Amino acid sequence: MHILFVGGEDSLPTDLIDLVAGVDDAWQIQHVADGGTAMAIVADAPLDVVVVAPTLPDMPAATLLGQVRALRPETSRIALIASQQAPPVRVLSLAHRFLPLPLSEEALLEAIGSLEELRELLDNPALRECIGRIDRLPSPPQTYLALMQALEADEDTSAMDIARLISGDPAIAAKVLQLCNSAYFSAGRTLTDLRSAVTRLGQATLRDLVLASEVFSHAGDDGPGRYALQQRALIASQLARRMLPDASAELGATAALLADIGLLLPGVRDERDPQAATSGDIPGHSEAGAYLLGLWGLPMPIIEGVAFQRDPARSGTRSFWVAGAVHVATALVSGDTLDEEYLRRTGMSGRIDGWREQAAAMMTSARPTAVA
Repeated sequence: MHILFVGGEDSLPTDLIDLVAGVDDAWQIQHVADGGTAMAIVADAPLDVVVVAPTLPDMPAATLLGQVRALRPETSRIALIASQQAPPVRVLSLAHRFLPLPLSEEALLEAIGSLEELRELLDNPALRECIGRIDRLPSPPQTYLALMQALEADEDTSAMDIARLISGDPAIAAKVLQLCNSAYFSAGRTLTDLRSAVTRLGQATLRDLVLASEVFSHAGDDGPGRYALQQRALIASQLARRMLPDASAELGATAALLADIGLLLPGVRDERDPQAATSGDIPGHSEAGAYLLGLWGLPMPIIEGVAFQRDPARSGTRSFWVAGAVHVATALVSGDTLDEEYLRRTGMSGRIDGWREQAAAMMTSARPTAVA
C-alpha cells in the first residue's frame, strides 16, 4: 500500500503518521504539507490511498482531490473534515470517504485497513479506475450512518430521538414518509409524522427505509424505473433478513437492499441483461456496487454479499450466510435463476419452496405506487 498524507501538523500530527507507518512494513508512507508537493508525487507514481486535510497552504483541498482523480483515478481518496462543519460541495463529489477531525488513531487505521481489504477482495485495477473516473459518485448515506451510530451508542434511543435525527434532512424525511405510506408498509392507515413511523415500523425496517431513501435519490430516473428498483431492493432486504439468524439478519438485509447500487453508476453494465453480459471490460454492477460500498466504509460481509450475489460460492464463507441470502433474495425478486447446487451444498435446498412463497406474497402486496 502506497499512502500519501497531505496537510499540516494541525490536521495530521507527525506522531499519528509515525504510528501508521509502524503498523505494517508493507505500507509505504509519505507525508507532505502542501498541495504542490503532493501533485508532484501523484504525477510521479501510482498511489493506493491519499488522505487530504480540509485546508492546505497553497490550494483548496478540492483542487488536489480533483487532480488525484484525473491523474490516478484508481486511488482511494479520503478527505478530512472539521468537526461539526459540512465539507465544501466540491469535496463531497470528489472524496470517497470522510473522516472527522480531530483524527483518531482507530478511525484512521480502520479506514486504511478496510481499503486494503477491499483491494484484496476485488483485485481488479480496471474496476478501480472505472469507478475512480466517475465525475460524481453517490455520497455516503450520512443520515443512515448517523442513525446507525446513534442506535449503536444507546440501545434505548427513543422514537422521538430517531425521528428528530431523520428530520434533520427534510428531503430524506419526506421520502421515508412516502415509503412508509406505500401499500407495502402502510397497513391501510396514513402516517403523517416520523415518530409514528418509527413506532409502527420498528427500528430495523426504518433503517432500511432511510438507507433506500438516501441511496436511490441518486438514481437519474425519477419515474417508474427508480421506483421499481427501490421497491425491489426493499422486498429483497426483508426476504434476506428472514433467511438469517438474528445475529446476522441486519447484515443480510442491508446487503440485499444495496445489491443493485452499482446500477446507479454510469458506465456499468447490468449483469441481468443478456446483451450486456458480453460487453468486454465494462465492469458488472455487482462488483462495481461492492467497490463503492467499500469506499464508503461499510462492513466487509455486506461488501462480499453485494460482490458475490450472483455467485455466492465465491464468498469466503462455506456455509449459507450473507452472500447466500443476498443471492436468493435478489434472484427471487428479480426472476433470476437460483444456484441450486450451491444451496444443496449448504443444506438449504429444503427451504427454497418456502422462500419462493414468501417472495411471491411480498411482491403481491407491494402494489405500484408513485414515489416522487
